[in-house]
Amino acid sequence: MKRQVRLYNVLFPVWILMFWPTPPVILVTFFGNLVIDCLVTVLALLALRHPAKGAVLKGCWWKVCLLGFLSDIIGALWLALGLFGAWALAPDSSGWLNDFAMAMTVNPFMHPLALVWTALGTAMAGTCIYFFDRRVFRRVPELDGRQAHVLALTLAIVTAPWLFFLPLY
Repeated sequence: MKRQVRLYNVLFPVWILMFWPTPPVILVTFFGNLVIDCLVTVLALLALRHPAKGAVLKGCWWKVCLLGFLSDIIGALWLALGLFGAWALAPDSSGWLNDFAMAMTVNPFMHPLALVWTALGTAMAGTCIYFFDRRVFRRVPELDGRQAHVLALTLAIVTAPWLFFLPLY
């Protein structure tokens, strides 16, 4: 006798992969963030015409990467709070909370509240990136206050988790 397995309504948002504790996902995400953070830092230092790009990057690359990863997790936790909160408040799978939860899982552009919630999560992560990185860059002796601000702001804007908005279809 063959047993049938049916999966109903199995939708999985991309940003929830941050919570999936498998080494390949964590490694790919971490090294992707590392490459992007280092590239943005170097390009910002080039735009600032900073003479000690290598010294600045050498002194802070790992802190910037780890704190950027932490910031992305903070933003993803915000999204998870909205998603799981909607599921808890609307267990009957009907109404606007279900529409919100569906939009959070597949396409935040499908529901205005999901779009706002996602924008808040992205802004929250970007703000964390700015404040964390500004603190790191203030401790780098080769940078002055303005350069630390510009670097932190550039990283916050460019490396904010914009993939939160990525529709799955």
